[in-house]
Amino acid sequence: MPRRHWIHAWLLLLPAFVFLIAFTHYPAVQTLIDSFWSTPRGRRPSVFVGAENYTRMMADPVFAKAMWNSAIYAALTIPTSIVLSLAMALFVQARFRGVSLMRMAFFTPTVLPLIAVANIWLFFYAPGFGLIDQIRMFFGFGSANYVGQPATALYAVAAVTVWKEAGFFMIFYLAALQTIPTSLREAAAIEGCSRLTFFRRVTLPLIMPTTLFVSVNATINAFRLVDHVFVMTRGGPDNASMLLLYYIFENGFRYWDTAYAAALTMVLVAILTLVGIGQFFAADRRVHYR
Repeated sequence: MPRRHWIHAWLLLLPAFVFLIAFTHYPAVQTLIDSFWSTPRGRRPSVFVGAENYTRMMADPVFAKAMWNSAIYAALTIPTSIVLSLAMALFVQARFRGVSLMRMAFFTPTVLPLIAVANIWLFFYAPGFGLIDQIRMFFGFGSANYVGQPATALYAVAAVTVWKEAGFFMIFYLAALQTIPTSLREAAAIEGCSRLTFFRRVTLPLIMPTTLFVSVNATINAFRLVDHVFVMTRGGPDNASMLLLYYIFENGFRYWDTAYAAALTMVLVAILTLVGIGQFFAADRRVHYR
């Protein structure tokens, strides 16, 4: 390639590099630096405290609760969203009357703002007159306060996430399923292969790259989405639905303890990095691109 072409290519990529450094790498490095300093308050400047914020974190019971809740929340939402989205994609892949309407119905929650989704589900969960309680009382069961009880608050929030994300992931699975050659289905039918065997032996390996992509995004979203927590529970009751990112928000913007929030942020970044790398290496052995 001539030199002037290389210059043109670098000029085209320069804005992307500038934005990447200014809005991704620099904030990350600055957050890491801030985590080793104290929070400035009034006329008192910040001072270097070393690993004091991380030491404080290890002794913080709310942080431990937030980590445990985040692990449960991820374990609930990630596999459920993946399995449900794949099931929906398999269902709407077939040709039948009203399939377009069904696809739109599955995808509609994705386009709704998460704040609106949280308010909709608050109405569903409302004790006494909410939709779920109306169904329960119709069958003779008593009223229940799902977001107001520590035993059910986290599960209620997780259900909202699954309902919101499954339709979005369905689109990727639907696109992957439509790329599977029909000749494979015809050959399997001639050999007398059952639908379950074809799905397990052919479909799953061929859509594994899509599953990897979906799982990475589902993992990121499990630690990234806190809008519905802010609207529905605010981490309560008694920190039962406190997630790590919401705890970062509380320390950084409610209590204005920016140094401690920076240390918590670095823990979140480390978790996402390790999980992402682990998923890529673990799934690479099972990915089939042909």
